[in-house]
Amino acid sequence: MHKFESDYIINLAGNEIALNERSPINFVDRFSCPIIVFQGLEDTVVQPEQARKIYQALKKKGLPVALVEYEGESHGFHKAESIKFTLEQQMVFFARTVGHFAVADDITPTHIDNFD
Repeated sequence: MHKFESDYIINLAGNEIALNERSPINFVDRFSCPIIVFQGLEDTVVQPEQARKIYQALKKKGLPVALVEYEGESHGFHKAESIKFTLEQQMVFFARTVGHFAVADDITPTHIDNFD
């Protein structure tokens, strides 16, 4: 992770051991709701492989899950098209999986594993 965020581990968890003990990948059995993951492929804070592991584990568990990866984006999206697409897909994902309603706009939804 970059210098600006180098102390996050200590501030969030206390130390690296505690962080590993709390890492979501170690508690996939506790996940129970649909999840969509948005990942920048240039992210050095949460590396793409971590997002893919969560996605694969939730897919294997049978939960509705989707993974959207962005070329040229890092931790936090900066391109207007990535931000717009993320907001639209969040709305459609939750409308389909939680709210069970159609959105008014003509938005092609991302494929949801274990749902579509």
